[in-house]
Amino acid sequence: MSETLYKIYEMTAFDDLANNPWSLLMLLIGFGLLYLGIVRRFEPLLLVPIGFGVLLANFAGGNMAVITASQDAAIEHMELLEIAHDYGIMNMLYYALIKTGLLPPLIFLGVGAMTDFGPMLRNLRLAFFGAAAQIGIFTVIISAVLFGFPIKEAASLGIIGGADGPTAIYTAIILAPDLLGPIAIAAYSYMALVPVILPLVARWTMTEAEFKINMKEQERLYPAKTKIKNLRTVKIVFPIILATLVAFLVPSSVPLVGLLLFGNLVKEIGSDTSRLFQAASETIMNTATVFLGLIVGATMSASSFLNGQTLAIIGGGFLAFAISMAGGIFAVKLVNRFSRKKINPLIGATGLSAVPMASRVANELALKYDSGNHILQYAMSSNISGVIGSAVAAGVLISFLS
Repeated sequence: MSETLYKIYEMTAFDDLANNPWSLLMLLIGFGLLYLGIVRRFEPLLLVPIGFGVLLANFAGGNMAVITASQDAAIEHMELLEIAHDYGIMNMLYYALIKTGLLPPLIFLGVGAMTDFGPMLRNLRLAFFGAAAQIGIFTVIISAVLFGFPIKEAASLGIIGGADGPTAIYTAIILAPDLLGPIAIAAYSYMALVPVILPLVARWTMTEAEFKINMKEQERLYPAKTKIKNLRTVKIVFPIILATLVAFLVPSSVPLVGLLLFGNLVKEIGSDTSRLFQAASETIMNTATVFLGLIVGATMSASSFLNGQTLAIIGGGFLAFAISMAGGIFAVKLVNRFSRKKINPLIGATGLSAVPMASRVANELALKYDSGNHILQYAMSSNISGVIGSAVAAGVLISFLS
């Protein structure tokens, strides 16, 4: 009888948990991410699969945690079937879909198919604030190097400031694969917390008068001298021209920017490519998101996540986020000093890649100070350009450091 009970005990995970109690903390983190995604509804399409992936990685005896090359150098030289047999299906998916860099570009394809570049094309001067907001990336890279991070890891940390999860993951895959888990968690967690972080940064850096700058009133006082006559044609030609330009100037960013613009192109062509648009925006996007979330979560085992470096990444990620927002706000303030046509600095704060969440949050914040001040379409101009800007910044870093 005692032998039978002992075998039953061995079958359970209690013995493994006793030997690795830190797994319990990781399970709590996984439950926390699920709470944010399900109850608080913060980026549920991402935080739910990531949170559940954390649970899978830390269920003792489940053999679902991702093993990186730093933990076992032999794994990188194995065939996929061997990896699946020896290390489990999650490792096979990691080395087939993540290490190859496949999933982030596929997500960019879907993002492009769901993005309307119209607001940016109608307000091109506002699009430049998407570039200004990338200051957080380079500020944190320099700071991380000064604090002792290797340059490749510092670059992977800094890219969190672009507020673009796929870009952060793609950069980490190439420059710092061992930090993929904490970088992805920091990037997506702060994206989900944009409704908290953006108002906080804005209230620290803006005056009440600046919150009340009414964009439509400024348009009435100082109307644009030129207007786009055939917007549909421009929206079709734009992704082709921009993709070509990016390919010549920053070829390493083509996997992200190229698929982003291709996805947008099949959307704008219309009925002739409707099946491609539907596949990119629904089937491919949803499948890629599910696998990306689960796999990223599965990299967060207790042994690889609970260390001082991870805490530094999470803290540095917040700093990168806040500086990016503040950089966009101060860029608008600078322009306003030399221009009669004023711009609401909240538009600079949306120069992140968190589309369209950052724009919605900025619009709600502006409406609190002036119920008639709808800035959504203007904020989207900066917001959309931020997607392109962060991908190009990642390409520049990869070109110099890989």
